[in-house]
Amino acid sequence: MIRIHILLGIVLALLAGSLAAQQPDGVTRQDGKVVPLRLYEPAGDTCLGIAIISPGAGGSETGYAYLGQALASMRYVTVIVGHPESGLQAVWKQMQGHGLREGLARLITDAQAYEGRFMDIAAARHWAAQRCNRGQSILLGHSMGAATAMIEAGAKNKLGLRAADGFDVYIVLSPQGSGSPPAIFPAGAWQGISKPLLSITGSKDDELGGGSWETRREPFENMAPGCKWFAVIDDATHMNLAGHGLSRRSQALTIQTIQQFLLAVHQGECKLPPPQPGITMLAK
Repeated sequence: MIRIHILLGIVLALLAGSLAAQQPDGVTRQDGKVVPLRLYEPAGDTCLGIAIISPGAGGSETGYAYLGQALASMRYVTVIVGHPESGLQAVWKQMQGHGLREGLARLITDAQAYEGRFMDIAAARHWAAQRCNRGQSILLGHSMGAATAMIEAGAKNKLGLRAADGFDVYIVLSPQGSGSPPAIFPAGAWQGISKPLLSITGSKDDELGGGSWETRREPFENMAPGCKWFAVIDDATHMNLAGHGLSRRSQALTIQTIQQFLLAVHQGECKLPPPQPGITMLAK
């Protein structure tokens, strides 16, 4: 625990702005479309692996800085991906004549948007591997990005999508259950996920369809045991987990939990840390 608290202190210092992001020109994916990226690199020449961050619908490579900085401080070459088919312009397009809620619902159930995301992630991963060709590969997603990561990890879905399960570790913020519309996953969708997977939500992280944060526990309950963690941060909202909403406390607990999980995976035990204020954690 001493090591964890020391590392957390470093992360929080970095959040004050001591680690700057780099803005590459973008990378070209397999269909020729250019994917915008933002890079966060560890200080020094050593790396533990690569981390790819997939934003929620309407998000971009310029967001989630707190996660990019944190993972870089943990010595992961970290790339935040901008998804052309599901970024802000795509949200605006879907909103025309439908409104925000229905527009978002249409976008997060669009199979072609996910196919674009998988190409974006593959291109970003190939590019990041040229900067760090060893260690773990991590896919982290929030909201629509969490659905993307779940599908990549092997979750069944209603969109006819299949992915390669090509990452070593998965981290999902605001994962979706099966019961709250718009439905992406059927009941029992997550039984085949075998890799280490951390799910994080907040007690105010309500679903788009109106369901409470408790619907986000379903994937964890459905997965087979084996290095699966589920964390609920007191009072954290959907936007807090995205890095918005002026909640440094939620950000700090999110970073701390990710850090603890990656350390547990590295040690090969996946034991929960001792209970702490502000967060409830389960493991299986």
